[in-house]
Amino acid sequence: MTPNRRRLLLAAAATLAAPRFGHAQAAWPNRPVRILNPYAPGGTSDLIIRPLLERLERAFGRPFVVENRAGAGGALATGEAARAAPDGHTLLVSNTGPLAVAPFLFTNLAYDPKRAFTWVGMLGGAPIVCAVKGDGPIRDLAQYRALAARRAEEVSFGSSGIGSVGHLTGVMWGMQAGVRMLHVPFRGAAEAQQSVLGNNTTSLWDTSGANAGAIRGGLLRGIAVSSAQRISAMPEVPTVGEAGFPDAVATNWFLMAAPAGMDPAIAARVNEVLQQGLNDPSVKDRLESIGVVSLGNPSPAEIAAFVAAEADRWGPVVRAAGVQPS
Repeated sequence: MTPNRRRLLLAAAATLAAPRFGHAQAAWPNRPVRILNPYAPGGTSDLIIRPLLERLERAFGRPFVVENRAGAGGALATGEAARAAPDGHTLLVSNTGPLAVAPFLFTNLAYDPKRAFTWVGMLGGAPIVCAVKGDGPIRDLAQYRALAARRAEEVSFGSSGIGSVGHLTGVMWGMQAGVRMLHVPFRGAAEAQQSVLGNNTTSLWDTSGANAGAIRGGLLRGIAVSSAQRISAMPEVPTVGEAGFPDAVATNWFLMAAPAGMDPAIAARVNEVLQQGLNDPSVKDRLESIGVVSLGNPSPAEIAAFVAAEADRWGPVVRAAGVQPS
């Protein structure tokens, strides 16, 4: 076989192997794909998507580049993704805040979560943990509630910010426990932890993954986790249900989306690769070690219904928290 013929055959094989979707796009992707992340590097969304990049690049033969665009509680990057061309070259990793809580926080939100996106796939969920100082006097959720009941708003809790899932889960638990605690917002889990360790706040309600290391190291004591079952990242921490508050179950869920109108075949293929990665034992173990649990692989229609139901659930909590829309 001549060298020219060999090159022609290889080119033809590569063309046949390239992913093809629909009639409007001959081949996708035809350039690098960006993944917008509404939060700073090192957060839970970052820790979820990073191990999956290599699989996406291997499957589609193009770079997949994460762009961290923090701001407005995640609404900034989520809005940018909603405005992008629906050609498959802009994807979004987003979560409970921008998709289910933001409509109650911002009067002029730049996107409608119910209409602005193509749902690609569910990535997992990170329960919220309630934690206190490791060598402090509070040992469990019953003592925590009793203290809050006696001292009213003198018992405080930190979170990663106003309207964060940690903030709202603390409020939701307080509603069910019949207590009202003072909320102290911080710019992230590290600041909330330091405030608890410095005896400036009584406790924190924050994403489990961001606090698992401090709990395992004994700096913090986890007294409840908001998942339905205990999580492997902190198996000694009881659930809110075990402590008598089953209606306080909550998860900060993460999913991948794209601008509305993207070819559903692209979404289906990307989801297939994502799920293969999430089911890989090494990736699964890595995510479980930071408190991320599987939420299955719901269809786009099921994700749409889930996001709408979550908005219905969190709206009353936002109002109970006294957060004024800006």
